[in-house]
Amino acid sequence: MRINVIGNISQTEVDGIVWEEELRYAARGKQLGELEIVEISPEELEVRSRAKTAIKRVRRITGYLSTVDRFNDAKQAELADRVVHN
Repeated sequence: MRINVIGNISQTEVDGIVWEEELRYAARGKQLGELEIVEISPEELEVRSRAKTAIKRVRRITGYLSTVDRFNDAKQAELADRVVHN
């Protein structure tokens, strides 16, 4: 996880915010991926967070975009027959 802190914020306060955000994301079945904490004023902080996401590889066979696990036998055979050009 990447944490970016801008301003004069104590480590205790940062740890508390990280803990709260992790709980919030876990309640939705997600994982915290990136967190930015910005000090607007001594009494106000801005917290921006993003979920960690898995990257899926999508391929195109005969004009259709899909993940390989959803290809039928003919599309999987076409994928296996492809030649890599350098």
